[in-house]
This record gives sequence, structure tokens and C-alpha cells, in this order.
Amino acid sequence: MSVTTTISSDKNEVTIHMAGRFDFSTHRDFVSAYKEHPKGERYFIVDLKGADYMDSSAMGMLLQLREYGKSDKEVRLINGNDGIREILRIANFDKLFSIE
Repeated sequence: MSVTTTISSDKNEVTIHMAGRFDFSTHRDFVSAYKEHPKGERYFIVDLKGADYMDSSAMGMLLQLREYGKSDKEVRLINGNDGIREILRIANFDKLFSIE
């Protein structure tokens, strides 16, 4: 699993790019990716384009990120494959996150 980040030119938005399995093995890298930014000062996007698997620990990490960001309503989950989008839908994450 690979976790990388990019920051927008205005430094207001951080995109966390996930590749491979998004599970507990990525916990340290995922948390480090957002905690390198001051709490409550950035909006976050999680780009799931490269992720091929997601489990319940990944959902827990997303909830932690939601609490950390500038606004819990502004965490966006983008580019998830059909299986990941279905997992998020079943867990009602569409009520907690913007899923695109």
C-alpha cells in the first residue's frame, strides 16, 4: 500500500492518494499523511483511485480524519471503484462524507 499527499496551490486542501489495500497495515502512513498539517486548518480529499480493497479499519481511519479536518462536512472521498463505493454506501458513509 502506498500513501502519498499533494497540497493545493492555495495550501487549503490536502489530497491523500491511496494505492493498493486500504487496511490496518496503512494506519501509520495514513495518519502521518494528515497529521503533518495543523489540526482544523485544511480540507481533505482522499483519492481512492489506486485502492483495490478497503476494510473496516480503513473506515475508522476515515472517521478520525473527519474529526481532524477543517470541517467534517468537507472531507471528500473520490475515485473509489465500484466495490469500495458499495462498502461506503452500506456503511452510510455517504451521510458523513462527500463521495464522488
